[in-house]
Amino acid sequence: MTSARDTPKEKVSLGGVSETALLTLNARAQEARRADPLLVDPMAIALADSIDYDFAKFGRTRQDVALRSRLFDIQAASYLAAHPTATVVALAEGLQTSFWRLDATLPDAQFRWLSIDLPEIIDIRTRLLPTSPRMSVCTRSALDYTWMDSVDETDGVFITAEGLLMYLQPEQGMELIRQCASRFPGGRMIFDLPPAWVSRVSRRGVRTSTRYKGPPMPFTLSAAQAADLVNTVPGVRAAQDLRLPPGRGRAFNAAVRMIYRARMFQALRPCLTLLEFG
Repeated sequence: MTSARDTPKEKVSLGGVSETALLTLNARAQEARRADPLLVDPMAIALADSIDYDFAKFGRTRQDVALRSRLFDIQAASYLAAHPTATVVALAEGLQTSFWRLDATLPDAQFRWLSIDLPEIIDIRTRLLPTSPRMSVCTRSALDYTWMDSVDETDGVFITAEGLLMYLQPEQGMELIRQCASRFPGGRMIFDLPPAWVSRVSRRGVRTSTRYKGPPMPFTLSAAQAADLVNTVPGVRAAQDLRLPPGRGRAFNAAVRMIYRARMFQALRPCLTLLEFG
């Protein structure tokens, strides 16, 4: 990609849930710029540098955004190690740059990539990100299940829903999981959801700075509820409870360990789940 220093930046205007794609892009790019990055993501840096947008409005960035992306990468890479020519389906991909991180990580990568998102996001991706013969695009809402007809499931399917389900209504989120489980036996799906207390607080929007308030996040599941999807959703064979990789700083890592080890703090932690479809 041409450096932003050499070409004019392009103005980008997004609102509502779509604007969170810029928030997470900024968090990943800022993390990748560090001398000790938790996520190596040169494409995120290049993409952020090519956009004319007031990223400072989001306030301070948090390392958990980059750690979430790293966790999704780890799980996708694990699946692709066993299914090297599988298709990765990125639901509501936003301005993620996961394809290039995985492509750089996996030797002789052969996996295919299908990006699902709304027209305004696909337009930005088409204009500002490079292409690959192994990448394809489907301009659809993740809730328009006709996108499933675009998936080549011959060699396996790995579905990512990074930063998506929490913005759906609970019945919409559950139906999306049910549809994926029914349509892609043998595949996997990874998703994240906030704890219930965050969902409650978000009803009036979550303020990350004096100039930005994020949209509500109505859908939430506890780790126990996610584990019970094995019993409540036909086609879900297994549900694995995941945790963020180690982050930066003793205090951060100690807090994460405490939240995961102590039963009294379980309600504080996010739901990070990998589903296996049978």
